[in-house]
Amino acid sequence: MSDIISLDYGSGGKKTSALIEKMIVPLLQNDVLSELGDSALVEGAPKLSFSTDSFVVSPCFFPGGNIGKLSVCGTVNDVAMGGGIPKYLSLSFIIEEGFEVEQLEKIIQSIGETAKKAGVSIVTGDTKVVERGRGDGIYINTAGIGFVKHDGLSPKKIQEGDVVLLSGTAGDHGAAVMLARNSNLVQGNLTSDCAPLNKIAEALMDLGSDLRVLRDPTRGGVATTLCEFIEGTNLSIELKEDDIPVAPGVRSACDILGLDPLYCACEGKLLAVVHPDRAEEALKIIKSFPEGENGAIIGTVTAAHAGRLVLKTSFGGSRVLTKLTGAQLPRIC
Repeated sequence: MSDIISLDYGSGGKKTSALIEKMIVPLLQNDVLSELGDSALVEGAPKLSFSTDSFVVSPCFFPGGNIGKLSVCGTVNDVAMGGGIPKYLSLSFIIEEGFEVEQLEKIIQSIGETAKKAGVSIVTGDTKVVERGRGDGIYINTAGIGFVKHDGLSPKKIQEGDVVLLSGTAGDHGAAVMLARNSNLVQGNLTSDCAPLNKIAEALMDLGSDLRVLRDPTRGGVATTLCEFIEGTNLSIELKEDDIPVAPGVRSACDILGLDPLYCACEGKLLAVVHPDRAEEALKIIKSFPEGENGAIIGTVTAAHAGRLVLKTSFGGSRVLTKLTGAQLPRIC
């Protein structure tokens, strides 16, 4: 293979075969994918969870991950937040002519490692190459299928008195990607939190109906996601600023860039709303996983301010948080 991707690699001929057979299949090896059929034959279940997502993050490599790792985590997490146990993924590349083969190999290697960690298999996919100048290096689309374990997770199940938990520090991914775009800023130890959350989610599902909803706060961050939970309802959510974990590096970066960590994306954290009697149990479950070691109870559901998300500040005041308006962090996933 050459050092860069040329249009020949998307022609369907020998170079396409070489790309698939010498790089993609060996790095993502499993019996289903090796069949190289137009569709994959996989085990079924009475009810499936199905999700798809596209990834255009810029830059495609950032501290703590890359577009490949992100593509697996994003789709695995979406399936898990809906109550499914992720099992199979599809993987499609749109590669710009001139993209370095070495970089592509690193991305595919990361995809394979992350899929293995999450316990999912890449079973089908597609590769297209577009002319130079008609892409931005590489885009990825993934779709995921999982077997439903908890049927009925929904913001509609939230009740007054319920407790809101966050599985770790807020805003890590958004801040890390923004700093990666600014070469003049010192990044320090700030890295993306990009990680598969399906193991934590599956454990929380054992709470049964006392688990109301799960969601990973990606675009729009924690604040926007919680606003969506209560939008148009008679309920409100009150957060305590002092209880919300934020890494010192993220806080400093947000201060420099004029951002709010509560609106910065997470790609390795989940929000859970649970019955108050199960809140401590849920927190213990979250903290039992490496990805949840900084988990915390951050708020409660009330009826005091219908449809509003209210932040109780460190200074003793209150601040209404709304959904993100505009693009605070473009192309973070």
